[in-house]
Amino acid sequence: MPTGSHWAANFFQDHNWAIGAMAKRNRVRSTSPPDGGWGWMIVAGCFLVTICTRAVTRCISIFFVEFQTYFTQDYAQTAWIHSIVDCVTMLCAPLGSVVSNHLSCQVGIMLGGLLASTGLILSSFATSLKHLYLTLGVLTGLGFALCYSPAIAMVGKYFSRRKALAYGIAMSGSGIGTFILAPVVHLLIEQFSWRGALLILGGFVLNLCVCGALMRPITLKEDHTAPEQDHICRTQKQDFKRVSPCSTLTKKWVQTCLCCSLQQEYSFLLMSDFVVLAVSVLFMAYGCSPLFVYLVPYALSVGVSHQQAAFLMSILGVIDIIGNITFGWLTDRRCLKNYRYVCYLFAVGLDGLCYLCLPMLQSLPLLVPFSCTFGYFDGAYVTLIPVVTAEIVGTTSLSSALGVVYFLHAVPYLVSPPIAGWLVDTTGSYTAAFLLCGFSMIFSSVLLGFARLVKKMKKTQLRFLAKESDPKLQLWTNGSVAYSVARELDHKDEESVAVAVPGYNPT
Repeated sequence: MPTGSHWAANFFQDHNWAIGAMAKRNRVRSTSPPDGGWGWMIVAGCFLVTICTRAVTRCISIFFVEFQTYFTQDYAQTAWIHSIVDCVTMLCAPLGSVVSNHLSCQVGIMLGGLLASTGLILSSFATSLKHLYLTLGVLTGLGFALCYSPAIAMVGKYFSRRKALAYGIAMSGSGIGTFILAPVVHLLIEQFSWRGALLILGGFVLNLCVCGALMRPITLKEDHTAPEQDHICRTQKQDFKRVSPCSTLTKKWVQTCLCCSLQQEYSFLLMSDFVVLAVSVLFMAYGCSPLFVYLVPYALSVGVSHQQAAFLMSILGVIDIIGNITFGWLTDRRCLKNYRYVCYLFAVGLDGLCYLCLPMLQSLPLLVPFSCTFGYFDGAYVTLIPVVTAEIVGTTSLSSALGVVYFLHAVPYLVSPPIAGWLVDTTGSYTAAFLLCGFSMIFSSVLLGFARLVKKMKKTQLRFLAKESDPKLQLWTNGSVAYSVARELDHKDEESVAVAVPGYNPT
């Protein structure tokens, strides 16, 4: 029978061997983005996720008339269903990132598929609008949130050189799904009533579990360039399994690991570039939402027939798909690959200009080019949102960053249609509502462009100063006081570090 010392020695030997084996296995699995292979299956899975989430969310508006008639409620109360599901999907996007990061992307998407399907199935038994607020709004929206941002982040991990094209194909599922599901849902309502249609949609959304199974995890090389603090946290997590769960030391380890993990996972929140992007997203999200609600009513108000107004929305959806794919392909070309950030600004700004021109368009021949232009650049910037986010925060933090970016869409999506409706009721026209949306999107583009311009000017100034001065050491004298200033120029951030001396006057 081994003594206590022998047992301890064997324990630590086995412990070290297990850690060494795990590190070796992680090194073997580490790889660069393959830009193909199983990555195309990830794109296909993300494509289906966008169909089952964003396209199904858009198709919920088809049930509005049925809900109004059955529950005898006005449009305002019924419209909250769509607002709640859209808001919860974006509001809980960070939760989806946390689940996928700490469990796995596969588990998160499968769990989200089960929740969304349960919400739709329970909605088919609804007896009031409040019941629908909870099931179709909150529960289904929460399920969509667990699926949407993790699936999009997985595409970014599998692609680098063809990233924009991959995102264009994946994000086109929203437009293609709406184009296909809209008539299908209308037919289901006619054949099986709204309850049967929701029940069938609940079964359809279960395909999210299949999409989750496709999301094979991949470990990138940059995932292992974490600081020493992360290594300590991983070691503590391994040791945690061998310690009594009731001990004080265990509780301290748990708290330390959680703090380390969250600090590393959301460290990008302190980056100035990401803060500027987050603020611009708020204005962009406010401007993009109302058009999909008020384009048809506006067209009807200027004398366009119901069929022609519906045709405008169909054009918008189809051209949106073309914008997703073609703009993604274009920005992957060598001439534009380094200017994806500028292309994103260009797309958002042009959509804002389209808004400003809309009040002057009073006939169908003028509204058709508007739908084509707005739809194309809407699909363009939607494709580039994850690409621009990845350029700022890197691939490792992309899932968490996308969760925050989509979270920022929630409040604008919730409040912008009611505000636009209030402006229409107050002024008696759509001009004020469209102008506010247009200026909001233009401000979003100008804000990002101004931030990039300031950063480039600062970089140019630092390079100029570095050429004029000795990069290692330069000595100045000011009266009897002599001091030195060391300048270090980083090749990435190019930040100047100087040691200031009291009484120094550069003039």
